[in-house]
Amino acid sequence: MINSRMNPKVDEFLNRAKKWKEEYERLRYIILDCELDEDFKWKHPCYTFEGKNIVIIHGFKEYCALLFHKGALLQDPNGILIQQTENVQAARQIRFTNVQEIVEMEHILKAYIREAIEVEKAGLKVELKKHEDYIIPEELQKKFNEIPALKTAFEALTPGRQRAYILYFSGPKQSKTRVSRVEKSIQQILDGKGLND
Repeated sequence: MINSRMNPKVDEFLNRAKKWKEEYERLRYIILDCELDEDFKWKHPCYTFEGKNIVIIHGFKEYCALLFHKGALLQDPNGILIQQTENVQAARQIRFTNVQEIVEMEHILKAYIREAIEVEKAGLKVELKKHEDYIIPEELQKKFNEIPALKTAFEALTPGRQRAYILYFSGPKQSKTRVSRVEKSIQQILDGKGLND
C-alpha cells in the first residue's frame, strides 16, 4: 500500500540528499503509513490529503523538520510545534537533529499527522492577520508626512507588497537601520514596485 503512494521525484530527492537522508527516509515512512499521498512541491516532499497540503519534509543546516501547513490549528499536547518566525501565521514545525529522535517520537508524530488530516477534513482555516492589523513603522509614517506622494504610492501597492515592506522596515531593532531601509526604498515605492521587484 505504501509503495503505491510513493512519488519518484521524492526518490530522486532522497538519492541526492547529502544531509538528513536517514531522517528524511524515516519521516517519509511514518507519513506514508498515515495514508497520505506523496507529492513533490517547493523542491521538497509534500504530503496531501484529497489534494490539500498537510505536511512537508524539509531540512536546514542545524535540523530537519516536518512542517504542518495548518500547524497553528493543532492541539500540540507535547509542546513540540515551533513557529519559525513571528511572521509565520499558519505553519508550524517539529524539528529533529537525528534519526533516533524521529524513531522515539513515531507514535506522537502519527498522532499529529492524523490530527492535521482531521483539521483538513473539517475544513478548518487559520485566521490570518488582516492587512490593516499590520502597524506602519514610525520611520515610514514620518516619510509619509514629509512626502505625501509616497503614502499615495504605498497605498496603491498590493496588500502583499505593502506587507512585505512593513515587515522589512520593522525588522531592525535600531531606528537608524529602519530609517536607512525606508530611505533606500522610497524610489522603488514611488515607482509602484514591491520590495523584491
